[in-house]
Amino acid sequence: MKLERKHAVVLLAVATWNVLTYARFTKALVDTQEDRPTGYYVAHSVLIVVNLIIAVVLGRWGWRAYRDTAK
Repeated sequence: MKLERKHAVVLLAVATWNVLTYARFTKALVDTQEDRPTGYYVAHSVLIVVNLIIAVVLGRWGWRAYRDTAK
């Protein structure tokens, strides 16, 4: 499948959005003063890691597509 520049921009935008929102979510999770069960932190930490991995994958695809369409 050949991606166009507009697809690359969307992939890069989604990757950026994931990083920014989950960075903020991580900060809120760390800064909380509430007493929550360990499972809460484990589950949310897994969500953060998975979404950051997704951001890296989408970012790489987007960057490759963007670079390839510049030729």
